[in-house]
Amino acid sequence: MFDFSAQAGFIGLFIASFVSATVLPGGSEVVLIAMLHKHPEMLVPAVAVATLGNTLGGMSSYLLGRLIPNRADSRAVIWLHRYGYWALLFSWVPLFGDALCVGAGWLRFNPYLSLMLFAAGKLFRYALVAGGWAWIEAVVLPWFYR
Repeated sequence: MFDFSAQAGFIGLFIASFVSATVLPGGSEVVLIAMLHKHPEMLVPAVAVATLGNTLGGMSSYLLGRLIPNRADSRAVIWLHRYGYWALLFSWVPLFGDALCVGAGWLRFNPYLSLMLFAAGKLFRYALVAGGWAWIEAVVLPWFYR
């Protein structure tokens, strides 16, 4: 179907992951699966690139939050007040996670600790997606190609 090199795949994956973590919609999981389907030997580097791009995108939302004046009452900010830094592990959740990143910046959370928690949550998500796809390709898809 599509023929692309691993290098082009990594660039596309980084861009899709970065954009997906901002307030813009995106589907980085689909790009990750396409990358792994074409280059299955690149599982670990692909998860690393997706995690890096998504974490940096989350930090851009964090920086955006730092620019917001001190008035906000969204669900994400209420969650952050209640659960503190640990809520940032859920920064990978679509839409809600973007608001968590912005809220962390708005609340002036420590940027280094925020970065680490963003990365941990996003790594978990991409490892789950990549592992799930590897399992589907190894166990489920062979049943359809018999």
